[in-house]
Amino acid sequence: MTDTHLNPDHAFLLREVEQFFYREADLLDERRFDEWLTLLHEDIRYWMPIARNVRRDNRERERTREGVEAAWFDEGLTTLRQRVEQINTGMHWAEEPASRTSHLLTNVRILETSGAGLDEEIRTRSRFIVYQNRLDTEVAWFVGKRNDTLRRTETGWKVLRREILLDQTVLLGKALTVFF
Repeated sequence: MTDTHLNPDHAFLLREVEQFFYREADLLDERRFDEWLTLLHEDIRYWMPIARNVRRDNRERERTREGVEAAWFDEGLTTLRQRVEQINTGMHWAEEPASRTSHLLTNVRILETSGAGLDEEIRTRSRFIVYQNRLDTEVAWFVGKRNDTLRRTETGWKVLRREILLDQTVLLGKALTVFF
């Protein structure tokens, strides 16, 4: 993509994307998971590779490879719906009582746009911090980067692909139950 940061259309699109992400964060923090699911495309790929400590000259091995090695998440809409259904039962041991979360998203950039109308897609990159607190003393912080592909639909933007890149190699929380 060319340098379009001064283009008014680009600025409007960036603001639209940011507002979409901020609304998504509010839905997650308010535990409105069924509404959050409506922001996901039916063909979503929700993927979080595992980070590894590697030598500086071996950076291509820093994260597990997609489709070849294990990942924290490698899900589609069906499994994301199942996770939400499980949480909504009130019987999910790691989410009863429910976690309190704060999703902070920053450094949102549009990397590429393609198509037009209902075929329009946007590739974005951003940084995130997710704070999770449960019970009195259970606290987890998740920090990293996100690469998202959004597709325009008749009802608005939908997340078609989400790649979540945690900056930590070891998860210090008791369970990985939050959505990113």
